Amino acid sequence: MRIAFHMGVHCTDEDRLLKTLLKNKGILAEQGVIVPGPSRFRSVIADVVAKLRGGKASRETQDILLEAITDVDEAERLVLSFENFLGASRRALENGALYHLAADKAMRLRNLFPDNPVEFFIGIRDLATFIPALYERDGNGDFRAFLQGVEPLSLHWADMIESIREALPDCPVTVWCNEDTPLLWPQIVHEVAGVDPQLRLKGGFDVLGEIMAKEGILRLRAYLGEHPPQTEIQRRRILAAFLDKYALEEAVEEELDLPGWTQELTEELSANYDDDVLDISRLPGVTMLTV
Repeated sequence: MRIAFHMGVHCTDEDRLLKTLLKNKGILAEQGVIVPGPSRFRSVIADVVAKLRGGKASRETQDILLEAITDVDEAERLVLSFENFLGASRRALENGALYHLAADKAMRLRNLFPDNPVEFFIGIRDLATFIPALYERDGNGDFRAFLQGVEPLSLHWADMIESIREALPDCPVTVWCNEDTPLLWPQIVHEVAGVDPQLRLKGGFDVLGEIMAKEGILRLRAYLGEHPPQTEIQRRRILAAFLDKYALEEAVEEELDLPGWTQELTEELSANYDDDVLDISRLPGVTMLTV
C-alpha cells in the first residue's frame, strides 16, 4: 500500500482537499484508495508520532495504526491530509526559515510506515499574501513582533522542499501554487488520490465556486456539457476564460495594510516567488503542477 500525505501549507487549503476526497469516498474505495475522515486519523497519528520520537514504527505498530484509521484489510493507497503535518502555523516563520522543521516532520511521518512507499503533496503560496494571511490567523496585533525578526525576502519555499527531499530521497514530492489551485483542482485531486485522470469525480468546481459568480458556474457547467474538453490544457483554458469573465472581485483581490508592507516589497516578493517556483521544478524527485 502506498501512503500519500498532503501536508498543507497553512492558509492554502483549509481542508478543501480532504472534503472533496471524502465526497468521492465510495468511488475511490472501488479503486483501492482509502480516505479516512479527520477524526479517524489525526489524533491517532499525533499520538503515535509522539511515542516513536522519530524512530521507525515496528510491524506491530504499523498494523495497529492502520487498523485504527481504516476499515479494510487491504488497499492500494491511503490518503492522509492535514495542514498541521508540517507543524503549527504559529511556527511557520521560526528560526528565519519557512517551516524549519519540515524535513523532521516529514521524516516522522515517513517512519510511521517504513515498510510502505510514501509520497508528499504540498501547496505553496506567494509570500506577499502568505505572511499577511498567517498574521491574520495567528497575529496578536503587533505585526513586527509576529515576524520574529524574519526578513521576508530571505525566505524561499525551495529551501523547504529541498530539505524534505534531502532527508527523504525515496519519497517523491508533488507541489503546486495556491494561486493556480482553482484551475488545477481536478488534477490535484486526481494526483493525490493516485487515480486515472479520466475517472469522473465529484467536486471539480469546489474551489472555483468560491471565487466565481454562481451564474458563471452554471454557464460553465452547461458549456462543458455541450463542449467536453479533449485535453487537460483545453479544459484549463476554458476555466480561465470563464474565471476572467465571472470572477468575484472581493474573492480574488486582497487588501493589505500592514506596517512596512509596501507595494514595492509585495512586487519583489512575488518576483522571488516566480524564481522559487522555477527552482522547485528543477529539484530531483519533485513534480511541479502548473497551469
